[in-house]
Amino acid sequence: MLPADVPLSHLGPSVLLLLQLLLPPASAFFPNVWSLLAAPGSITHQDLTEEAALNVTLQLFLEQPPPGRPPLLLEDFLGRTLLADDLFAAYFGPGSPSRRFRAALGEVSRANAAQDFLPTSRNDPDLHFDAERLGQGRTRLVGALQETLVAARALDHSLARQRLGAALHALQDFYSHSNWVEMGRQQPHPQLLWPRQELQSLAQVDDPTCSDCEELSCPGNLLGFTLLTSGYFGTHPSKPPGKCSHGGHFDQSSSQPPRGGINKDSTSPGFSPHHMLHLQAAKLALLASIQAFSLLRSRLGDRGFSRLLDITPASSLSFVLDTTGSMGEEINAAKIQARRIVEQRLGSPMEPSHYVLVPFHDPGFGPVFTTSDPDSFWKQLNELHALGGGDEPEMCLSALELALLHTPPLSDIFVFTDASPKDAFLTNRVEALTQERRCRVTFLVTEDPSRFHGRARREVLSPLRFEPYEAVALASGGEVIFTKDQYIRDVAAIVGDSIADLVTLPLEPSVVVPERPLVFSVDGRLQRVTVRIHGEVSSFWIRNPAGVSQGQEEGDGPLGHTRRFGQFWMVTMNDPLQTGTWEIQVTAKGIPRVRVQAQTSLDFLFHFGIPKEDGPHPGLYPLTQPVAGVPQGAELGQVPLEPVGPQERGLFAASLPPTLLSTAGPFSLEIIGQDGAGQGLHRAAPQPCAVVPVLLELSGPPSLLAPGTKAPLSLHIASFSGPRDLDLRTSVNPSFTLTSNLSRVSLEQNESAWGRLWLEVPDSAAPDSVVMVTVTATDREASTVPPTHAFLRLLVLPPAPQNQLPAPVYSTDPVLTTTSPTLHPSTSVTRGGAGGGLVGNPWWGTVGGALILLGLASC
Repeated sequence: MLPADVPLSHLGPSVLLLLQLLLPPASAFFPNVWSLLAAPGSITHQDLTEEAALNVTLQLFLEQPPPGRPPLLLEDFLGRTLLADDLFAAYFGPGSPSRRFRAALGEVSRANAAQDFLPTSRNDPDLHFDAERLGQGRTRLVGALQETLVAARALDHSLARQRLGAALHALQDFYSHSNWVEMGRQQPHPQLLWPRQELQSLAQVDDPTCSDCEELSCPGNLLGFTLLTSGYFGTHPSKPPGKCSHGGHFDQSSSQPPRGGINKDSTSPGFSPHHMLHLQAAKLALLASIQAFSLLRSRLGDRGFSRLLDITPASSLSFVLDTTGSMGEEINAAKIQARRIVEQRLGSPMEPSHYVLVPFHDPGFGPVFTTSDPDSFWKQLNELHALGGGDEPEMCLSALELALLHTPPLSDIFVFTDASPKDAFLTNRVEALTQERRCRVTFLVTEDPSRFHGRARREVLSPLRFEPYEAVALASGGEVIFTKDQYIRDVAAIVGDSIADLVTLPLEPSVVVPERPLVFSVDGRLQRVTVRIHGEVSSFWIRNPAGVSQGQEEGDGPLGHTRRFGQFWMVTMNDPLQTGTWEIQVTAKGIPRVRVQAQTSLDFLFHFGIPKEDGPHPGLYPLTQPVAGVPQGAELGQVPLEPVGPQERGLFAASLPPTLLSTAGPFSLEIIGQDGAGQGLHRAAPQPCAVVPVLLELSGPPSLLAPGTKAPLSLHIASFSGPRDLDLRTSVNPSFTLTSNLSRVSLEQNESAWGRLWLEVPDSAAPDSVVMVTVTATDREASTVPPTHAFLRLLVLPPAPQNQLPAPVYSTDPVLTTTSPTLHPSTSVTRGGAGGGLVGNPWWGTVGGALILLGLASC
């Protein structure tokens, strides 16, 4: 076994969960907010990235006035911390959700921070402008920006954000790792983003650049010359005589004369010998990041740039449609809903920003159709017709997997079918992919015995044949709704409601228990509450905190309006709702399903990570899921959260006991607290989470794929919770040739292994096509432990040579920064008053094993 480069003792039970609460308005630089524990007052890569994105977003809003609303005025934002909620409220109107914009910025920021942690990037001097490899660094920087453009134009915005984060990391590193600031420069380097000109005045290998410095702080160690240089870090490549080091506690090269270093990563002299120039370096890095965002905007256009960062309150619309002969009514229902959504929202801020359509039948599925043009989507959808019969099992999960590859994160996907899946073996992989993509899947299944003539059934099918749909829906936070032909059009109306950014309210208990009411909490930030009941219901009632009840009678009642479509009931509650504890009592045959949803101005985003505090770039190392670090048997619990960082960031943290890192089953994440008026608040994450048994990391090549090439991929597996005997399987979509040198691995506790994969891209590979590589690790000894999956998205480059990026345009408009010495990102906490947000009351996280950070943002 090969040991991990990072000490595994620092990767075990101390897993972190980062949540970003969403509220309405009221290597170089260290990676992210967690870094501030090591160097308080420092400006991080996350700060620079989010501040630059907000500046360019404001510039876009100033230049493109919103239809039907007064134009924004620059003076209204000068001298203020830029916040996403403020921008969205000013441009789109009060209450406009910034959830997807926040999530997109988070993707870019995490990809930026990952450059300091990923094994394939953290020690590469070209990616950090180290070791005087300035020309090579510029080439890699421009290449990453070009790849961002290619991915964005191919509508793979998640991949585009990953490449953008990598590009911004390198760009920001230049100003911390080179001597550009020490040379007295007051503006970003004019040629760094423009590859057609060579970088000038570079120090050569035999030019001495630094004098010896024995102290932590080295303000005068750079020799007096005007050549551009950067510091060496570690031992690869080794530092030539007379050259500068990066410097800091963890830089081995800084102990070799000339000692010391020149990095300006932080305010701490222990990490940064030129800490006194940190703010100057951060200012230039911010200006350069704004230029990079502006350059992308000029190449993509305003609409393309808005899609890149999800600068819209709208969701996407994604359909997976069974097109066999019995599906005429379902296809018509989908068409009606799509047309209604497009017509009702066309030209408004809530017009869908992305459309995805994937048909399936037996034996085929696809092709996938993606567009941002509603007319093109409608035309494609209108061309679908129910044709042919076929046996009942269909390739539904294969089509859903294809839709997940092309649907933006935090989206809803709707599957229309009357058949069970023929590809049930994909269930676990699709479950994991829905959680990786944070997409919610709703199945609308028409199970009508009168329709047997439309679909051949050559054998008696199991009543459990729809369980794969139930599993995927549960994992994604969605649901399976069974209905009949005559009701499908009415039931399909939930499509329009769901893409309106509804949140699901927690129920206690979570499922119906005979003779026990379900309880949910209503607070002042909820509106348009809807209760949905699905099953063989004989009666139900809903009761508000004042004791007013309403039964199952259709029509208007004292609490709201009730509609029934077969076994599907929908109660739309009247606004404003009384706040407090509500109850639902259901009497039914079997176990009916109850779901309460609402629109709200308070929700949260979350992701996992590992705090790393013992390296040259302390910060939060991102994870897809928490990794087990202790034996099974842990009990879930509640922990108080404490604020971390500036108030505007709105982040909260709590250290959970290591015993919570259990491999037993999924867990739900909820936050419980009070607003400024002392009113209770309760929210649940839309999807359940799970602690995976091993850490599985899949890293790709440094650039996009080219037809006719063979790309090396890197696989890292680590176990923190005991011996593991793992089988490894690989797959790729589309079916390119993929080989691996590792098919089985045995790991002891705190042990790692590395593997290599080779992906062959054929000459016939379609340009701008997405390739998804999946590695699955299955425990040979523990059959009850679910497999762990690692997903890697790659993009095939077009065969034609790419155009160069245009020269950056330097704007004379003022740059908006915060009013304090540090740059704050797009989160805010408002305080005081009935609608004033949070006060000193603690928040709680109900989780199954993690250290938690919570932050605020608008739903």
